[in-house]
Amino acid sequence: MKQFKLHYCLCFATMLLVISMFTTSIVHAQVTQRVVNNQTQTWISINSTERFTNKWGIVADLHYRSNQILASPNFYFARAGINYWLNDNITFTVGYAHMWLAPTIAGWHTYSNENRIYEQAQFITKFGKVTFLGRLRNEQRWQEKIVNDKSTHTNKFTDRVRTLGYFTIPLFKNPKLPALALADELCVQTGKEVVYNVFDQNRFFIGIKQKVNKNLSFDFGYMLLDQEKADGYHFDQDHTLRCFFYYMPDLRKK
Repeated sequence: MKQFKLHYCLCFATMLLVISMFTTSIVHAQVTQRVVNNQTQTWISINSTERFTNKWGIVADLHYRSNQILASPNFYFARAGINYWLNDNITFTVGYAHMWLAPTIAGWHTYSNENRIYEQAQFITKFGKVTFLGRLRNEQRWQEKIVNDKSTHTNKFTDRVRTLGYFTIPLFKNPKLPALALADELCVQTGKEVVYNVFDQNRFFIGIKQKVNKNLSFDFGYMLLDQEKADGYHFDQDHTLRCFFYYMPDLRKK
């Protein structure tokens, strides 16, 4: 009964956060004039979850995002963490991540390093044949400041909250055929230097979800990433070709 109540508390918390983020975005849009930079990108990653016991396991991700179709790096990203299973549908994770962010100014070569600590809760449920994955993640981020193509050896600190809703919708009776994947992730942030862009970004994804075998699957499709810059009215709108692999072996002793 306690696990049942926790499951629905997480659902309710996710919905409240989504409503709050949409409200923040709408209010901001009413008082500013958007200047949008449209660009194309490619995002490839492998996301792994290894379960060792009924309660414990690890997660590890590797990501590469490029400008246009693999034209030049946008960032490299690595994340790891420790997973705790409350039950088969609810997990909690704590971990560390690091990003190498490529310069966006022409002629610059110095990458900015970003260190993160993160905590998250994730749950999976079904509505008929539709699978829903919900995730709440809190990140503490230390982003290296680069000036004139050189590190200042100082960091900008932000605390970012992210909420993800991911729907897998079967299109065929045969489970070996692709399913429709719909996802949206909203991010808000706070910090001493966050003045105009409390709303950080929104990521909408539509594509297919394909199971390769019992441990490996992938999704492939289009992601629209809308990111607000620090001044509050410049936006990057990234039209992204995305391919994420998911490797999830169950290593428990049978």
